[in-house]
Amino acid sequence: IAYNLGNLWRRLVLPLRVGKWSLTNLQQRLVKTGGRLIQHARYYWLLLAEGHLTRRLFGAMVRRMEALRAPAG
Repeated sequence: IAYNLGNLWRRLVLPLRVGKWSLTNLQQRLVKTGGRLIQHARYYWLLLAEGHLTRRLFGAMVRRMEALRAPAG
């Protein structure tokens, strides 16, 4: 099941430039990325470990997730 979910994630959410990463590489770069959630005033900041997930890549993934439609019903 995990393999199928990883492939689905890769096809639906990941930008084309990282769509060819292996599932192990995806896990190490996206899931096992360390970070801290900081609250400042009315905003939350997610500070990620340097060198794993760039702001541009994270933003592209979020935009593609938002574009997915939930099934009706």
